[in-house]
Amino acid sequence: MAFYFPSAHAEIDWQQAHVFLDQELAQIVQDAELGKRLVDRLVQVATRDGGEQWVYIHVEVQGQRDANFPERLFTYNYRLYDRYRRPVASLAVLADEGEDWKPTHFGYQLFGCEVGIRFPTVKILDYADPGRSPPD
Repeated sequence: MAFYFPSAHAEIDWQQAHVFLDQELAQIVQDAELGKRLVDRLVQVATRDGGEQWVYIHVEVQGQRDANFPERLFTYNYRLYDRYRRPVASLAVLADEGEDWKPTHFGYQLFGCEVGIRFPTVKILDYADPGRSPPD
């Protein structure tokens, strides 16, 4: 967290225990990811302000871009919210090799109604070359 998502890391109280919510996540993604390898995590953490939050870390492990990825992240986020009525931070880590693919949002609008999600994304490829600084 400190390396890839320093802003989120700074808001978490690391002196408090964190809880992996694998069962809760499994109930949400059981029908959506047939045939895919999942390394996603849903973690309950304490925040520095004394609150408690859920953080959904989605690690997309694949060798190519996936046009459905942003929508899938949106779906998981709203399914988690719908089922547990808790705000969820969705963070994306991409392990593909496409330098120009780095989705950060999904949404749509219709008749003045706007729905969507914006999420922080890091790409492991950005850190592969020690001489190259990762993008801001």
